[in-house]
Amino acid sequence: MSMRIGIRAEDKSPWERRVPLVPGDIRELARAGVAVVVESSPQRAISDAEFQAEGIPVVDSLEDCPVVVGIKEIPPKYFEPEKVYLFFSHVIKGQSYNMPMLRRMMEQKATLIDYERIVDAHNKRLIFFGRHAGLAGMVNSLWALGRRMDWEGIDSPLARLRQARTYPDLDAAREDLYIAAEAFKRGGVPEAIRPLVCGFAGYGNVSQGAQEIFDILPYEEIAPDQLANLPAGVGDRLFKVVFREEDCVAPLAPDAVFDLADYFVRGSQAYRGVFAPHAELLTLLVNCIYWDKRYPRLLSIEDCQHMWAGGRRPKLRVIGDISCDPDGSIQCTVKPTDPGNPMFVYEPESGRVMDGVAGHGPVVMAVEILPAEIPRESSQHFSEVLKNYMQALAFADFQVPLEALQLPDELKRAIILHRGELTPDYRYLKVHVEHQAG
Repeated sequence: MSMRIGIRAEDKSPWERRVPLVPGDIRELARAGVAVVVESSPQRAISDAEFQAEGIPVVDSLEDCPVVVGIKEIPPKYFEPEKVYLFFSHVIKGQSYNMPMLRRMMEQKATLIDYERIVDAHNKRLIFFGRHAGLAGMVNSLWALGRRMDWEGIDSPLARLRQARTYPDLDAAREDLYIAAEAFKRGGVPEAIRPLVCGFAGYGNVSQGAQEIFDILPYEEIAPDQLANLPAGVGDRLFKVVFREEDCVAPLAPDAVFDLADYFVRGSQAYRGVFAPHAELLTLLVNCIYWDKRYPRLLSIEDCQHMWAGGRRPKLRVIGDISCDPDGSIQCTVKPTDPGNPMFVYEPESGRVMDGVAGHGPVVMAVEILPAEIPRESSQHFSEVLKNYMQALAFADFQVPLEALQLPDELKRAIILHRGELTPDYRYLKVHVEHQAG
């Protein structure tokens, strides 16, 4: 028998407007015998009325739904005994701020399935918002660059751009980019910032989304080793450079050569960061990499202090930190931002942070929920993938032991808790939960 699935109203942030399943896909599930109801929400990009118009029940409570599906983290008080929850839990790194949530789920004997761990046999993620983070993040990064140049008194075709969330949809943003592209083709790159160079750290889904937006503009792609020799007078196009791991780090041993597999295993034990000299030659740096403490940073505080020391004004104006790891690969990303206050200036000499684009230091755009700035497009994409797992989820018997649970392997890999117990692959989280409790 199918269990009723409830789509919860997001409440982590007033800016979160996404939904995991859209009306058309819910209708398709209904035809397959899967009952889905939607918790009423005043802030969701797809309104209650749009769901109701498709015959989808909109309810005030999900108390009679054994399976609850959402996007972001859920408040601990929300969980009910023995229910199944599917959302981005952000616990797999032992994130301290989410351990109370995980502990409450354990107490309630709940089952937790995490989107981030829905992966194939090669550990490749199958459901994500990465591309849409890149799309929105690139619109915002170019907008931030236009704002920064305006503050410096530099007129630019980018001045017409707006923040991603202010456009009715992504196509409207693209229209402004097409107009800016024509202006650049007519020699519109301001002389004060020629050559205008955009560097992308990373080449995965996030980077591909960001490059999709950037590529609307006229550009010439170059290799990292060409950066130092670019002609200064080019005004009819921008330059684009994509950095891979071997461009960002070098072996510590002088006679060693870079080896990607070795780097992933040994990280900072065998490699050092060499990205800072590249950063000094960029106008805009777009950070799209996954990073953790095992690896060298792209840009440290010390790198920034050197670049802006003694009143220097380096070429780098804006860092679009789409990855948004505070105190991470871009260390001057000292805090995440939200769509209502999306950027700040980090002043390297003093360590001060000033909201906006004014100040002696890089502008940092570090919105942590970028796909929520283009909520309809990102929800549609996410739903197209997620719907394929909903029938199995609705008909599964979660009362049986984990090994007997009838689910696709992709979903089984993503079960962090089964009826309140950490599953074998995630038992390492026990120490993090207990540490927070202590």
